[in-house]
Amino acid sequence: MEALAIEGPTPLRGEIEVAGAKNSVSKLLTASMLTAEPCRFSNVPAIGDMEITKRICQALGAHCTAGAAKQLDVQTPRISVAAVPESLAVKNRLSVMMLAPLLHRHGRAVVPAAGGDRIGPRPVDFHLEGYRRMGARVETLDDVYYLESDGLKGADIALPYPSVTATENLLMAATLARGRTFIRNAAIEPEVVDLALFLQKMGAIIDYHADRTFIVEGVSTLVGATHDVMPDRLVAASLGAAAIASHGDLFVRGARQSDMLTFLNALRRIGGGFEVQSDGIRFYRDGALRSIAVETTVHPGFMTDWQPPFALLLTQADGMSVVHETVFEDRFVYVHELQKMGADIEIYDTCLGGQTCRFAASGHRHSAVIRGPVTLKGAEIDIPDLRAGFTYLIAAILASGRSVIRGVEELDRGYEQIDESLRALGAQIERIDA
Repeated sequence: MEALAIEGPTPLRGEIEVAGAKNSVSKLLTASMLTAEPCRFSNVPAIGDMEITKRICQALGAHCTAGAAKQLDVQTPRISVAAVPESLAVKNRLSVMMLAPLLHRHGRAVVPAAGGDRIGPRPVDFHLEGYRRMGARVETLDDVYYLESDGLKGADIALPYPSVTATENLLMAATLARGRTFIRNAAIEPEVVDLALFLQKMGAIIDYHADRTFIVEGVSTLVGATHDVMPDRLVAASLGAAAIASHGDLFVRGARQSDMLTFLNALRRIGGGFEVQSDGIRFYRDGALRSIAVETTVHPGFMTDWQPPFALLLTQADGMSVVHETVFEDRFVYVHELQKMGADIEIYDTCLGGQTCRFAASGHRHSAVIRGPVTLKGAEIDIPDLRAGFTYLIAAILASGRSVIRGVEELDRGYEQIDESLRALGAQIERIDA
């Protein structure tokens, strides 16, 4: 076990390049297994989740070869193993995404229940019901999913909620299914679109209607393709929040305005400074910050993964802010540790946003009231999930004194060499034994 020791407060200044998106690259590698032909990816991030994904693909028959900087070649001549190893499945939530290549190229899939961040249940019912509608035989026994198929067929699937992973899973399944598949109430996040673009390069026929419906015409085979992984808009937003909260000035190379429209609007409303340039976005502090009410939702709304670092930023704003979380019921699990550092945050089980959400009367504390500005103090804290981990880093950089953050492996899953990167921006940070 490792930890990070940080001495604060320190403003973050300089330039950093955002890596390829964690939430995109794992699905792209999975999609490459739909063909026996070689695929090549560039802008591949050097993060823990990427390594786990690669190991799962290799366990099922993929050959992965690192090329030039941030380049990865993947080819899966055949899939001879139907089961995702349980030892790998528990490390992230990717295992269920292997259903499409396993069923299309093997006819059978054995997938253990997934692991990953502890921010609330993420049931795979939407995935499994979609596969049932496409003709697969589905059984669940002892937290393992068993699926068989003699060939998936097109279907009309309406998702109860626009789940990102369910949409991506069914998109991959539909590309090689017989006939036409409608995926209604689909997620339309940039990462979903990135996957659809790659599948189209491989030979898939994918249309999109403005009512959140994907229409996929199945083809007989897919071919190899090359693809540049989109930049990670979650990391870009986290870095932007860190720069503004720390009174810094940071240029995030590769950050794209089109992927961050709602986040940038929220920054402007609280008085945060940003400047969109041709090759990235500059974030800076421009005077006092103002309080705001913000509500997370599906794209194109304010995304849930932006919420923890933005909530931390609101502890530095003048007045009372409200954050209503409508995507994950346990997203506020990170608040307790921030309270230890002096943050004035209270969480409630009622909907404090502009509308009643699906967690109303559920007992889940999914709304927060944040009062600021406050002066944070150093503390010893433990990371519960990936986005909370970076939020704690920001807090430690703002705080007076020394902080020790344990559970660094969570950060390494999604942030590329984060301690070295922040040190280059002025942070006093070192990796130590926990």
